[in-house]
Amino acid sequence: MAAATTTTSRPLLLSRQQAAASSLQCRLPRRPGSSLFAGQGQASTPNVRCMAVVDTASAPAPAAARKRSSYDMITLTTWLLKQEQEGVIDNEMTIVLSSISTACKQIASLVQRAPISNLTGVQGATNVQSYSGNYIVVFDPLDGSSNIDAAVSTGSIFGIYSPSDECHIGDDATLDEVTQMCIVNVCQPGSNLLAAGYCMYSSSVIFVLTIGTGVYVFTLDPMYGEFVLTQEKVQIPKSGKIYSFNEGNYALWDDKLKKYMDSLKEPGTSGKPYSARYIGSLVGDFHRTMLYGGIYGYPSDQKSKNGKLRLLYECAPMSFIAEQAGGKGSDGHQRVLDIMPTAVHQRVPLYVGSVEEVEKVEKFLSSE
Repeated sequence: MAAATTTTSRPLLLSRQQAAASSLQCRLPRRPGSSLFAGQGQASTPNVRCMAVVDTASAPAPAAARKRSSYDMITLTTWLLKQEQEGVIDNEMTIVLSSISTACKQIASLVQRAPISNLTGVQGATNVQSYSGNYIVVFDPLDGSSNIDAAVSTGSIFGIYSPSDECHIGDDATLDEVTQMCIVNVCQPGSNLLAAGYCMYSSSVIFVLTIGTGVYVFTLDPMYGEFVLTQEKVQIPKSGKIYSFNEGNYALWDDKLKKYMDSLKEPGTSGKPYSARYIGSLVGDFHRTMLYGGIYGYPSDQKSKNGKLRLLYECAPMSFIAEQAGGKGSDGHQRVLDIMPTAVHQRVPLYVGSVEEVEKVEKFLSSE
């Protein structure tokens, strides 16, 4: 074999792309009299050498130095599996949350097609209690359903508890006994919640979740049919200038609450009053409050002594999410998560949002 020859010619430095596209014909060094390229009809240019090298300017950076690409999507499934691997949740919780997200996709599809399929106003009857599994799921499948006809934001709310230690259902239990036991299981304070979340059906389908380690937001990518992580560790501003109340009930409110509401409309030290925003959907109004700060309220009044929102599957899950995001949920006098339910469909007043705003309404309601 011929020894490598040295040349005085300057090597041509080409990027990988340039080398592939270049029409330059490279010749290998050859010995005199060599038959290399013989008979090919090509002129030889001895001692010319080309080198295809990587252009350092266009070379990929090391993995550790690369920033996360916008195409590196973290799906809800991937996120849940990571939480399971880290021991934050177990396998069954992963399955439960994945099943809930699938149900939300189905509901989103039905809501979007409701006007076309003539589903508005349709109701069904089904058993809302199930008797197997290691977790208890409370679920409001369609909050704000009266808004569907107008294509306004609606949503689903859920909370997940562990079964009560006092509730043991035997195989020989009758249906009535099982039902009673399930009710005992469900009637737990919100402080026992292991996970909670909601899915908002609007211009985007948003799945908000907490497993007790902060609040995470996933957005449904319609191209792939997957929820993709879009916000991590969401924090509610400590205060805000937006209030969300149904002021149509103003005349029915307590005088203390009226004074509070009137105070929001005064310019104050900033010279600007609060802004009113009210959709009529707990999920939609709460989601805006969580992002921008402020307060959402559904108080008691002369017609509804305990308000209209249900403690177990509306107020408690939303208050849990609010606290995980640095906010607060109250019935006007005490923490919502401390209230012990006495019935599955028990109603309570709700004030939820920024800490300073919720504490402000509590002061008005507790004043003499």
